[in-house]
Amino acid sequence: MKIADRDREQLIRWRRHLHQYPELSFKETNTSAFVSEALKRMPFLEISRPAPTAVMAVLRGRNPGKTLAIRADMDALPIEEKNTFEYRSSVPGVMHACGHDGHTAMLLTTAKLLSENKEKLSGEIRFIFQHAEETPPGGADELVNAGVMDGVDYVIGTHLWSPLETGKIGIVYGPMMAAPDTFKVTVIGKGGHAGLPHETIDSITAAAQTISSLQQIVSRATDASEQLVISVTQIAGGSADNVIPGSVEFGGTVRSFNEELRNQIPGKIEQIVKGVTDAHGASYKFDYTKGYRPVINEERTTRILHQTAAGLFGEDSVTLMKPVMVGEDFSAYQQKAPGCFFFTGAGNKKEGITFPHHHANFTIDEKALEIGVKMLTKAAEAFLSSDHE
Repeated sequence: MKIADRDREQLIRWRRHLHQYPELSFKETNTSAFVSEALKRMPFLEISRPAPTAVMAVLRGRNPGKTLAIRADMDALPIEEKNTFEYRSSVPGVMHACGHDGHTAMLLTTAKLLSENKEKLSGEIRFIFQHAEETPPGGADELVNAGVMDGVDYVIGTHLWSPLETGKIGIVYGPMMAAPDTFKVTVIGKGGHAGLPHETIDSITAAAQTISSLQQIVSRATDASEQLVISVTQIAGGSADNVIPGSVEFGGTVRSFNEELRNQIPGKIEQIVKGVTDAHGASYKFDYTKGYRPVINEERTTRILHQTAAGLFGEDSVTLMKPVMVGEDFSAYQQKAPGCFFFTGAGNKKEGITFPHHHANFTIDEKALEIGVKMLTKAAEAFLSSDHE
């Protein structure tokens, strides 16, 4: 399925418009309206709003067949953009710093191309424009509960990926993205004068020893073959040089793939927190929140996407990647149907497009957008083909 110059130009215009007018999770009112209006100008699509700021379009082919869902996320991040190009964010403190503007533009273009070739297709395609991927509890579970995955045989999606050079397709068989859980600890001591520490219960000392000890869970209390990350990312306590504070708060994230191990971690963290605070005569509060499920790509679906990439761009274009410890609520769709999430390379070292995701200078190589569209349209043909019955 060829991409005409006008479609290529429209693809970039769509992405730049979305980049210029970003909206945060659960607030994608204008973004979803923009997507809905664009879809209405395409033939044969049945458009619905399964959530207030989400959109789904359904395309039914000439004959009955399998049902494929393709998902793109639409939300932005609370980051002040530092890029200076003309279409930089016009919304203070909000930025598309992860590539969701590109995901939405690619799926819009994919829907346009496939709808214009309806007569060549059998089966059904559901184009899911999802809200709130960045903010738990996320939008995916809400859409699944609304029925967008009912009767779906396969689900696919892609993420533009700046660490991967444009022209490369990143494929991961099996575990791909980790479950991103969070925790918060409050160490409660007894405040007092810093010159008289013996009259206090030092919450800072207890918190520091607790944080240091938490690293032993990964290095000494977990099988070395397991993938596990425990990172303390926040700490707050104290307000003056001469005062030992009465309490200190810290928190962070736990990343894992193994569900059994995942369920053990809260108990292991609390055991250490209790042991250290008890030793200091302090007390504590502990909260643990489970995030998204891990993204685990199904073997057969992944193989079809691997073959699609190799057929389009050559086997050398395919990079077999290791799992990454970031989280993604695409996993919610994989609970309902075999699915695969893949990376579309969007970095370009020669052009200085190297900033990581969630950075104030993040951007993508726009040449990656057409590559992503080609992958999605060709994959749709492959999954709906009788060759893959």
